[in-house]
Amino acid sequence: MTGPSTDDRPRVAVFRPDDDRLATAQSLLADLGAEAVADPMLAVEPTDARPQDADYVVFTSKTGAELVAEADWDPGQATVVAIGPKTADALEAAGYAVDLVPEAFSSTGLVDLLAPRVGAATVEVARSDHGSPVLLDGLRDAGASVNETVLYRLVRPSGAGESATLAADGALDAACFTSSLTVEHFLDAAAERGVRADAIQGLNAAVVGVIGEPTRETAESEGIAVDVVPAEATFEALARETVAHLESG
Repeated sequence: MTGPSTDDRPRVAVFRPDDDRLATAQSLLADLGAEAVADPMLAVEPTDARPQDADYVVFTSKTGAELVAEADWDPGQATVVAIGPKTADALEAAGYAVDLVPEAFSSTGLVDLLAPRVGAATVEVARSDHGSPVLLDGLRDAGASVNETVLYRLVRPSGAGESATLAADGALDAACFTSSLTVEHFLDAAAERGVRADAIQGLNAAVVGVIGEPTRETAESEGIAVDVVPAEATFEALARETVAHLESG
């Protein structure tokens, strides 16, 4: 558990899963001159499902890529699509050829990329149980036959919520939310600790950065003011712009 800060660096809460993504986030924030408050809000529960055969197979996360690699999935003749460079890198590291990556690393970006291509095609979307409906709806509107396979479930780890207590105490300078689910889990953890209202107040006195408009909408619907939404939907861009906002204040 994180105690009182031992230096003058700004404290930035990060909610990445407790794996290399969290370690990378902590290292990046340290390089940016910030103290990372590591409070994982997502844990992965694999379903052991595999993507179905399709003309296009879409992966929306590094986790999904790693799980299909572990399952020795065979893409056959499918066009393999990755939502962004991290997902593409994970697929390629496992020996899969990635055919398409959108310019905007988001569900909307995938729809913009694929809609002109998939009119009468079958599309398999392989992802978590909390995927945005934007992707499925957009591809179906484009005329594709779409199937979703849930590769893993995202749950809140037991014991999560230290950052909520710090926010409620006014001891948090910033928070980096990477999805709507991290916002929801943060608030659920705050409620369990009896500090939900105070935690929201603490966030509103801090700098809040989020990835993507859906995450912004979720946060703002709960009364959390959002200060930073990077144009590039990556954690690195989120962290850099959040710390830059802190320093500009």
